[in-house]
Amino acid sequence: MNTIIQTPSTRRTKIVATLGPATDVPGMLEKIIAEGMNVARLNLSHGAPDDHRARAAAVRQAALAVGVEVGILADLQGPKIRVEKFAGGPVELQQGQDFVLDCRAGAPLGDVTRVGVSYHELPQDVHPGDVLLLDDGLIALTVMTITGSEIHCKVLIGGKLSDRKGLNRQGGGLSVEALSDKDRSDIKLAAEIGADFLAVSFVRSAADMDQARRLLREAGGHAALVAKIERADAIPVLGEIIDASDVVMVARGDLGVEIGDAELPGLQKKIIREAVQRNRAVITATQMLQSMVRSPIPTRAEVLDVANAVIDGTDAVMLSEESAAGAHPDKAVAALCRICLGAERQFEPKEDLTTGGHRLDRTDQAIALAAMLLAGELGVRAIVALTESGATAQWLSRYRTAIPIYALSPLADARRRMLLLRDVRPVEFVHVGQNSASTARAAVQQLFTQGRLSEGDRVILTHGDHMGRGGGTNTLKLLSVGADGMVESLRDL
Repeated sequence: MNTIIQTPSTRRTKIVATLGPATDVPGMLEKIIAEGMNVARLNLSHGAPDDHRARAAAVRQAALAVGVEVGILADLQGPKIRVEKFAGGPVELQQGQDFVLDCRAGAPLGDVTRVGVSYHELPQDVHPGDVLLLDDGLIALTVMTITGSEIHCKVLIGGKLSDRKGLNRQGGGLSVEALSDKDRSDIKLAAEIGADFLAVSFVRSAADMDQARRLLREAGGHAALVAKIERADAIPVLGEIIDASDVVMVARGDLGVEIGDAELPGLQKKIIREAVQRNRAVITATQMLQSMVRSPIPTRAEVLDVANAVIDGTDAVMLSEESAAGAHPDKAVAALCRICLGAERQFEPKEDLTTGGHRLDRTDQAIALAAMLLAGELGVRAIVALTESGATAQWLSRYRTAIPIYALSPLADARRRMLLLRDVRPVEFVHVGQNSASTARAAVQQLFTQGRLSEGDRVILTHGDHMGRGGGTNTLKLLSVGADGMVESLRDL
């Protein structure tokens, strides 16, 4: 069996990078795509709709220029609670001072004694003794009394507070709805630009995901739904949220604020593990290479953070400010790629390939498990999945091994959705007919011509009885690649 040399093209973990002013620089999109970006994130919290339309079009154009496919993830702002603006710029809050949160509509501009709040129902959600965290936990307030629309607080941890900083309640429990009016409008925008993924912020229940999916489909969108786990309220119903989603994101910023830093590492591992067991892809995000907003190299702690997420089995890792507004977007993507490759060399696939915890509700899931188990026993070079929707490739990727999975599909949107799946390498392939044997031979020959397979390689191929139909994978074949990519032997397993 041939040895696989690890290069960016053989990296198993996928990279999501957020677009912004730093990636608008001419030629930068092509650079970060060449360095390994698989999915471009549009943060709908910032910028006007026309900005996102332009960036989506630029991604498609740059991907075409580089000669690869790149997915687009539209990330909804969600109902993030924020303080309003200050009359004279940032204020310095001192420990022990009194401070008022004014939750009235049309509250005056703030000062060092008070500030308005975007969520006007906040007084109904908090009680004396609650701790409110501002600016990702850098400032803490203790609720003393509530009078009408005013929440009177004592500053527990002081610091500089500026316009539009976020507000969380320690421990969660705020009743604000998952989808704001802006989100509803942005869902239509995501459908319009043909986003491949739609991320829903501050999810609290499966019903939030069901609502977002319904609105997206009504708008004509076909994106996969990403549930961002960033509320403490989501943890007790994590399994239900995962089942209602296509992808899960460990959004460590607000989640860490609500549950506390000490609980975050264990919870990250739990979310990754449960997502994999429930046949869903998972993204690990927030401050992965935060120092690279300014520095051209990451810190050792950041390297270990990314590597641990990879070793834990995350499908993808994500850059936010590092690529959107950082000084070195291309170097940040290159560093992420380099760290992923290094961590993957430490991965122990035999320990990870287990049947326990994986549900087998469909034939293609059973075929996927059988393929992965046999691949390890037979020493195959690759697994080749002929798939329409990408479902078989997703099931295959849930069973972690070091064997590459080539997912051949004629559908561009299906191939882009597979770009988030660990180990999966989507390949454009148009079926030559309904004859499964001739189609299998054509698939192997194409991979041979592209340099992905070599003479003497053994591969496992999965397909359905009726080529070109989605969800029908029910067959395994063991193939040996002969001279000129011809199939030397072909037998059903």
